[in-house]
Amino acid sequence: MSNASSSADPSDTRVQLNVRVTQQFLDRIDEIWQGRGFNSRSEYIRYVLHDAADHQTFDRDELLALAQAERQLREDTTHSFEDVLAQSELDREDTDE
Repeated sequence: MSNASSSADPSDTRVQLNVRVTQQFLDRIDEIWQGRGFNSRSEYIRYVLHDAADHQTFDRDELLALAQAERQLREDTTHSFEDVLAQSELDREDTDE
């Protein structure tokens, strides 16, 4: 018989999470977890979620800035460092007068 105590840490309680994905995406997930040696799909997804929470790389604003920079590169509307420096020197001369 289990001897559950009321002092158990509630953060240890497992909660089921339901997620909807396409079959094609699920097939990709299955290939990955099996190819990387995980014991189950759930184990792999828990690992990925923990990793994403512990190592947040970008927030939404950073992703939007990256997308804008990428668009500028593709449209060739970026400026070289030298151009920006020259423009800032011109702006500084205008404010010195």
